[in-house]
Amino acid sequence: MQAVLFDMDGTLVDSEKLWDVSLSALYTELGGELTAQVRASLVGSSAEDTIRAVYADLALDPDPAAMAESDRWLHAYTADLFEDGLQWCDGARELLEALAAEEIPMALVTNTQRMLTERALNSIGRHYFSATVCGDEVRRGKPAPDTYQRAAALLGVAPSQCLAIEDSVTGTAAAESAGCPVLVVPNDVAVPAGPARRHADSLAGLDTALLRSVHAELTGELGERSA
Repeated sequence: MQAVLFDMDGTLVDSEKLWDVSLSALYTELGGELTAQVRASLVGSSAEDTIRAVYADLALDPDPAAMAESDRWLHAYTADLFEDGLQWCDGARELLEALAAEEIPMALVTNTQRMLTERALNSIGRHYFSATVCGDEVRRGKPAPDTYQRAAALLGVAPSQCLAIEDSVTGTAAAESAGCPVLVVPNDVAVPAGPARRHADSLAGLDTALLRSVHAELTGELGERSA
């Protein structure tokens, strides 16, 4: 394990609850009501996929200008919520500190747009990360592999040498398709088991030795499968 790649929303900070608020407000703005089922399907989605799904759910005309305005409205609303500060997920800050103490490179890999990510970094701390990659800085957001591929390249390591830490189905798929073994710490939505992933109930109590062990176990199993 040469680096650790962290998702942000729902993994490091409990910002998914703020997205609950802003997405519900967007639905109200558009004359609809956000259901729990639709909200669950949007966890980890890129901004483009989110707006497309909202318009499809509400049977609205997918006019590009209207969708762009809805995207702007949603992110401005969410930015105001982020300004009040973000709550850490259990154990997240302690794990970042432990990795930093051992000088293990870290990257933040998120589908959230750069503008909002910069707001979040005011709470999280930029100093932890050697690189940050946002959904609006790649051609395809998660579940495509682009964000994770870019993060690994910026750190100068192969994806297989990184351990990705994710909370969502979308993010886990992105990391795996990039070639990263994944430690899954579900937040609001269950993530199925898979050969390139291990699950933990929380980041609380995790340390660098355990992360190295998980990475070694997963890369060993994947190597056996490809042999």
